[in-house]
Amino acid sequence: MARARRQRPHYWFADRLLAVLSGQRPVHWMLGHTIGDAYEQLVRLAPGAPLLPADRATPVVRHCGEYHPGPGVIEAFARIGSGDRVSAMAFRLEQGRDQRWRCSAVELGGERVTAAR
Repeated sequence: MARARRQRPHYWFADRLLAVLSGQRPVHWMLGHTIGDAYEQLVRLAPGAPLLPADRATPVVRHCGEYHPGPGVIEAFARIGSGDRVSAMAFRLEQGRDQRWRCSAVELGGERVTAAR
């Protein structure tokens, strides 16, 4: 089941975004996996590690849902759990001409960025 989960783009990105926003990975780990202003938003958010709980427990993606508003677009939400704490993260993925998925928007704690069109 974990293997099938990793093959789904919204779960793959949720795990990567969580790693960056909890301070487990450097922000440049997402370089090449973002478009528009999404990378700059991560650069601003990551130093504060907003998804790292005060008790330093390791956060995990408990659930990640998806909505397909059109071809080549996934709008996703993730429930992040760490002990008794639950956080939410929303993000948008867009599939490029090369068939690769890239994150174009991230929303976390009221902060949002959308790719320039």
